[in-house]
Amino acid sequence: MFLPGLVLKIPSPNGPTFLVVGSAKKQEPLRVMISGAPASGKGTQCELITKKYDLVHIAAGDLLRAEIAADTENGRRAKEYMDKGQLVPDEIVVTMVKERLMRPDSQEKGWLLDGYPRSLSQAVALKEFGVQPDLFILLEVPEETLVDRVVGRRLDPVTGKIYHLKYSPPETEEIAARLTQRFDDTEEKVKLRLHTHHQNVESVLSMYKDITVQVYGSVSKEEVFAQIDGALTQLLEARKIWNRNVIESRKNQ
Repeated sequence: MFLPGLVLKIPSPNGPTFLVVGSAKKQEPLRVMISGAPASGKGTQCELITKKYDLVHIAAGDLLRAEIAADTENGRRAKEYMDKGQLVPDEIVVTMVKERLMRPDSQEKGWLLDGYPRSLSQAVALKEFGVQPDLFILLEVPEETLVDRVVGRRLDPVTGKIYHLKYSPPETEEIAARLTQRFDDTEEKVKLRLHTHHQNVESVLSMYKDITVQVYGSVSKEEVFAQIDGALTQLLEARKIWNRNVIESRKNQ
């Protein structure tokens, strides 16, 4: 983790410089959490991060589906709630997440926890299990941009490909004619989802405020990743400095 009192400055295009403050630990695999509103580009950034840093990508929704498909005890418990149209209790999901984080590949390679925790209670539960990230990445995108991105999304029911009427239009008129819009991709419902997201994020940030980096997300995916990459690079450099200092200190004892 970071050196004691070290402040990392992460520049944001057309915006302020964000600060990241951390504490020190011996060098070990990266442990990263990432949060972002619907249509913030989080999925794209997760792909880029895991590709460069070879982290294990963990998303709570994927875990739920995998546990149910595998008919595990947690999966059966979760399915009982889902079949009744109820939310799966935090204790079940947190247990799934914790067990996935403890697997050998996650421990050896490091992990990227995608969109979780979503509430203070989930964050507290993870902390009680001993789960603590090195960095919490928050993608910041203005609400009007998020609404525009979501409302313009369209699905091709034949191929499953996602298009956007403005940013990624269909290649042919034939494809355009069959595109559909998700029922909850309306402006009204998007704003409700964003309101819930912002409330949840504020509570979660209270747990990770000293290791949070806010990333300006209204630029190209390459520019967004450059900000994230800069934060992770500085984190790794800080670890090297810390290790060198520890080694030198031991030599001089």
